[in-house]
Amino acid sequence: MTVYAIAQLKMTDRAAYDRYQARFFGVFKKYGGKLLAADEHPRVLEGAWPHDKLVMMSFPDEAAFFAFSNAPDYEDISRDRKAGAQATVLLVRGFAPAG
Repeated sequence: MTVYAIAQLKMTDRAAYDRYQARFFGVFKKYGGKLLAADEHPRVLEGAWPHDKLVMMSFPDEAAFFAFSNAPDYEDISRDRKAGAQATVLLVRGFAPAG
């Protein structure tokens, strides 16, 4: 079942985050992920949103997501993401097709 990873980011060190971002796709494309949205200026329609960026990705299933997020090459670049931004990351299951 498709899963969606949603990251809400608050920038703390833009240079570190930019280093992460420059290397991200080289790792990401190996694991079947699709980038659905990446917006530094989402339009807040209701409530407060104290973040700077929202990223939405999809993966074929949880196993593919965890293969990506636990991969040594992702762990290497994620040091810059963690240094460059505080993050809240959610993993959301998609709907199963109606039978």
